[in-house]
Amino acid sequence: MSIRKFLTSKTFFIQLAMAFGIIIVLGFILLKFLDFRTNHGEEIPVPDLSKMQVAIADEKLKEIGLELLLLDTVDFRKEMPPFSIVEQNPKAGTTVKDGRKIYVKLNSGGFMDVKLPDFYEKTYRQISANLKSLELKEGKITYKKNMAKDVVLGLTQNGRTLKKGDKVKKNSVIDFILGDGKEVFNESEIILDSVAEPLPDEINDQE
Repeated sequence: MSIRKFLTSKTFFIQLAMAFGIIIVLGFILLKFLDFRTNHGEEIPVPDLSKMQVAIADEKLKEIGLELLLLDTVDFRKEMPPFSIVEQNPKAGTTVKDGRKIYVKLNSGGFMDVKLPDFYEKTYRQISANLKSLELKEGKITYKKNMAKDVVLGLTQNGRTLKKGDKVKKNSVIDFILGDGKEVFNESEIILDSVAEPLPDEINDQE
């Protein structure tokens, strides 16, 4: 049989239809397989991991087919347990596919230390702003007799006198000792003292 006759024969069209049928069936099977592998249409709600320890959160995520990945540790938050999860991405309630990584950040174990700046005889407003930037809290203010009003004469913490460079924990309460501005500079007393003191020539004359 010639090729021309074969291409126009009933047998050719039957075989061609069978080939198309096989391709369609294989394509359908492949799509179903891909849907199964990628969990097409199947989504998992992300649980709330807030305040959980890493080991507990990791176990909980594995049970539902998710993976935990630790990103970083943040500054201590006193309302959260030490070393517990404080942030997560995706957030709780978000739906994700199986195998998705959940990124978390941990709370520190405690407040970090900060160094006190030079504060002596600087203005209250300046030092108050500096301490707030270091995440320190302002406590009580005590005034002491001094010519300059609101100049910082000292800082204390729980009765302990502080000095430049001392380390204190963030969120600590710092008390101020300020000048009251009520001490008056008495120039006449200095003049009288200088007049009362004999000059070198007078001392020689007396000798």
